Amino acid sequence: MTQYPTPPEASPDPRITHGWLHTARFLTTAPQLEHLPALDVPEVAFVGRSNAGKSTCINTLTQQKRLAFASKTPGRTQSINLFSLGKQGITDAVLADLPGYGYAAVPREAKLRWQRVMGNYLITRPNLVGIVLLIDPRLGLTELDETLLEVVRPRVQEGLKFLVLLTKSDKLTRAEANKALSIARLQSGGGEARLFSALKKQGLDEVAQLLWQWTHPVTSPDAAAEPATVPEDEPPALDE
Repeated sequence: MTQYPTPPEASPDPRITHGWLHTARFLTTAPQLEHLPALDVPEVAFVGRSNAGKSTCINTLTQQKRLAFASKTPGRTQSINLFSLGKQGITDAVLADLPGYGYAAVPREAKLRWQRVMGNYLITRPNLVGIVLLIDPRLGLTELDETLLEVVRPRVQEGLKFLVLLTKSDKLTRAEANKALSIARLQSGGGEARLFSALKKQGLDEVAQLLWQWTHPVTSPDAAAEPATVPEDEPPALDE
């Protein structure tokens, strides 16, 4: 089993975590689970309904404008995209951008196929250490979000990290934001909840630190080892 280097401290300076996230680069894309590479570094999945702001969140966290591709047609992106993290070209963690779900214009067959793919990924991906579920707080948890919660609940109870991220929080009043956050904490099923705004840069430090802590478990100094180097593919051409 791969062991990861000990972080300099459990909760590093935000400049460290932001600098680490800024190293994000395209790794590969997979239309099916069998196309995903077997990795032995920690992986964090970003999931959420179409228009929840998932691509914007990933791009904001990594300080890159087009790392995660937001299609002009919601629900169009139908692949799992992996992005590697780590300085000097050495991968020590991976972010997984899962397709947005719930967009009405997507054919029923495509919806069902991706529900199965995503469900299987979240249940079986062995190196998955955390899930970030993005929610538009003006809509709250939808039926599809609740279904996803039920799917991952057993793994969360076993120790999988879980964060409900309330995006677009700048569109809420203070009272509305506090209420939405309280509800999300109750519904997170043992996970955490945070407010997030790409526009106002709200929640950036907290989320960056969580991602660092999830992927850099504290180990004894003599147990540290160099992480495995993951080969990187060339990114595919993106349609405008």
